[in-house]
Amino acid sequence: MRFMIIIKADKNTEAGVMPDEKLFTEMGNFNEELVNAGIMLAGDGLHPSSKGARVRFSGDKRTVIDGPFPETNQLIAGFWIWKVKSKEEAIEWVKRCPNPTGAESEIEIRQIFDMEDFGAELTPELRLQEERLRAKIEADQS
Repeated sequence: MRFMIIIKADKNTEAGVMPDEKLFTEMGNFNEELVNAGIMLAGDGLHPSSKGARVRFSGDKRTVIDGPFPETNQLIAGFWIWKVKSKEEAIEWVKRCPNPTGAESEIEIRQIFDMEDFGAELTPELRLQEERLRAKIEADQS
């Protein structure tokens, strides 16, 4: 099972405040544990929403909205992609994580869909296309 582990933003991450050396060290050590355990597939921090944009869809119309975005506690400051056996295992790993802000913070855990989750709507042709695209992505990253 794959999960996206979402680190929520706060006023400091939205202000572009970088973590101190202590937190960088703690997170580096935690990431090393995840990699050594074969769990971490990806992970990165994100720039503040002031450097981002949103595209709103309404039928065929597209509207671009430049950041910053007001709902700080609903924004994402960083993420990991983990491969674990269960949601419970992901929870146990998150509980071991250093506090990402040093203050009040929240980390969200969301399961990523696998092809088997889509059922008959994902036809054999669509499955082959998905497998081909994933293989190309992997090859391009090598």
